[in-house]
Parts: sequence; C-alpha cells; structure tokens
Amino acid sequence: MAATSAAPVPAQSFPVQSTTAAGRVRAGGPVLHARVVAVVTAVSCTAHLWLAVSGHHGLWLGVLMVALASICFPCAVHVWRHSGVAALHQVTAAALAMAALHAVLLLSAGGAGHTHGGAPPSSAVAGAGSTQLLLVLALELATALFAATLVARLRRPATART
Repeated sequence: MAATSAAPVPAQSFPVQSTTAAGRVRAGGPVLHARVVAVVTAVSCTAHLWLAVSGHHGLWLGVLMVALASICFPCAVHVWRHSGVAALHQVTAAALAMAALHAVLLLSAGGAGHTHGGAPPSSAVAGAGSTQLLLVLALELATALFAATLVARLRRPATART
C-alpha cells in the first residue's frame, strides 16, 4: 500500500524546467551575465581586427593581432552558447595578459603613446596621446572582471543563486 499512498510528493523532487517558444529548455544559469562577457570579448576581438586591418601598427603586429583575435573569438562564441568555465578562464587569462602588455607599453613610453621595438610611437595614439591605450586597458580589465565574476556565479550552488 505504500506505493499508492495519498501523501503528496515534495515539489523539490521534480525540477521544473521552463522552455522557450521554440520548445528548448531554458538555461538555468546566469544568461545575461554570460551574454555580456561574450559581447565584451567579441568587441575586443573586433577592435583588434580593425586595428590590424587599418595598418596602424605595421605588418607583424597586425598579423599578431589577427592571430590573437582568432584565438579569442571562439571562446566568445562558447561563452555565449554554453557559459563554460574553461572558456571563461581562458577569456580571463587572455584579458589580464593583454591588460598587462598594454600597461607595460603605456608606461614604457612615458605616457606619450606606445612604441614598438624602439620605433616612433604608433599612429594609433599619436594624436590622442595615451587616451586610446587607456581605453584598451579599460576594455581588457572589464572583460577580465566580467568573466571572473561569471565564474564565481557559476561556482555557487544553484540554491544560493536565487
């Protein structure tokens, strides 16, 4: 008779999954935060591609920027679709490395723009001084911050997220 008892089943034993209009199961984690990380990462990749194509930094740095953007863009897509912790760790590490590199370039030029290999300052910051380089630093730090906070949110138990 235990199998046919009239006692109600606790609601926690059956997880409720909401679906989208297309019938797919909605993501259970922080979706907006993941989208922000993916968009900021994609904006950073796009900025590097634009600088590489515009030729402000010479051929070898242009090729390097295209290579780095091609490495970062798949992580942005993965974060958009799945919010994977491994991709978020890669985004965080890459953003911090780029922020450190740009900070060294900014500080080594005495704040008057950045130079590469003893060459004169690049034309990307010649007119605006170090403002553009500071904006790049802010973008990279924002990327790292958003990715790191998303990792922290994903590591919290599902009950603590509400």
